[in-house]
Amino acid sequence: MALMRTSNPALNAKAFADLRRDPTAPAMTVEGTVNKTAFLLFLVVVPAAWVWAQVRTALAPSVAGPWILAGAIGGFVVALVTTAPIYAALEGLALGGLSALLETRYPGIAMQSVGLTFATLAAMLLAYRSGLIKATEKFKLGVVAATGAIALYYLVGLGLSFFGVAMPFLQGNSTASIVVSGIIVVVAALNLILDFDFIESGAATGAPKYMEWYGAFGLMVTLIWLYLEILRLLAKSRSRR
Repeated sequence: MALMRTSNPALNAKAFADLRRDPTAPAMTVEGTVNKTAFLLFLVVVPAAWVWAQVRTALAPSVAGPWILAGAIGGFVVALVTTAPIYAALEGLALGGLSALLETRYPGIAMQSVGLTFATLAAMLLAYRSGLIKATEKFKLGVVAATGAIALYYLVGLGLSFFGVAMPFLQGNSTASIVVSGIIVVVAALNLILDFDFIESGAATGAPKYMEWYGAFGLMVTLIWLYLEILRLLAKSRSRR
């Protein structure tokens, strides 16, 4: 099977490499992956809505803290073993808490972020299906490099934060910080193109049926990242008012 490239850590070239397939067994399909992605999205929304209700009912932003921490750490740990449904549920806890927390500061920001995330998903899918954006090798290399640079940027920022040093343009609402956040949103959106191509290529090469879960998991990782970056960008912009 030809190797496929994606910057999504859940969808890398090793995912479909060296798989032993039974020609008589059901194969991976794009439709099946979409259905499983929808199911994972449901698993994100349910706990997110529950945490949202808890925070909004309590009228105390501090209620969100434990859920954000538990969901973020738990989701990261589970993501390492690619347990998609559990990952989705845990991320839902974190997203619900964070969204409710920011909603108390900037009313309407959560729905704006959700709307922009799905609008971006639709736009990227249309661009991919129409051929407006093609997942060429150069395109893939560029997105992979940009995503790696962003990951390194965040890791360095996290390390510096332990010493009380703020990473330039990572926090704050300066014009430069907002521009950087905008660039990160664009890179996250372009990762969707790589995910679409990866899933379509897996279906075309007849990957095993269970790999639909893997493809759905990877797409969900990108969507959650995109939502978080849009939420961050909107929060920075709203704080300037």
